[in-house]
Amino acid sequence: MNSHESSNLYLQDPDVKLMLTFQQGDKAAFEALMRKFYPRVLNFIFRMIAQRDTAEDLTQEVFVRVYKSVERYRPQAHISTWILTIARNLTLNELRRHQPAVSLDAPLMGEDSDMQRQLTDPRSVGADEELIRQEKVEAIKEAIASLPENQRTAVLLRRYEEFSYEQIAQTMNLSVEAVKSLLSRAKENLKVNLRKYSKNNETF
Repeated sequence: MNSHESSNLYLQDPDVKLMLTFQQGDKAAFEALMRKFYPRVLNFIFRMIAQRDTAEDLTQEVFVRVYKSVERYRPQAHISTWILTIARNLTLNELRRHQPAVSLDAPLMGEDSDMQRQLTDPRSVGADEELIRQEKVEAIKEAIASLPENQRTAVLLRRYEEFSYEQIAQTMNLSVEAVKSLLSRAKENLKVNLRKYSKNNETF
C-alpha cells in the first residue's frame, strides 16, 4: 500500500478529520482531540513509569508535540496510534534517563481526578473474595511492570488500549510478526510471575 492509498484509508476516521480540521487553522479541533486523548495518554505513560508528576509533564509534552507537528501531519495511521507513538518515545527516553522505581501503590489517573480501579463493589462480595481480587490486581500490575520495556509497551497497548497487532506494530516500529513474538514472550513471563492465577490469564 502506497502513502496515497494509506492516507485515503484513514480519511473517514473522525479523529483524523479533527486533526485535518486543526491543520486548516481550527484550534477548537485540537482542543477536542486533547480532551479525548489526554486521559488515555496520561494513563499509558503512568502505567509505564508510575510517577504521577512525571506522567503529567510528559503528557503535556506529547500534546505540545502534536500541536507543533500539525503542518507535517499526514493521515497515515489512526490518530491514537500516532499520538501513542509520540507518548511511547518520550516515555522510553525518560525511563532511560532516570530508570525510576515502579510504585505499585499509586492509583491510575483519569481526566479530572484519580481513576478508581474498576473493581466490584466490596459490599456485594465477601471480604475474602475482595481481598483476593485486589491481590490479583496488584499482582498483575507488578508482573507487567517487571517486563522488559518492549514487552511492557506491547502488553499495555494490547491490554489497556485494545490496539490491534497492526497498530502496535506501527506504534513500536516493528513488524506484526515481531509484535506477536513480543506478546508471546510477555505472556510466558507473566505466567511465571502469576502462577497462582494462571488459569485466569488473559490471551493477548
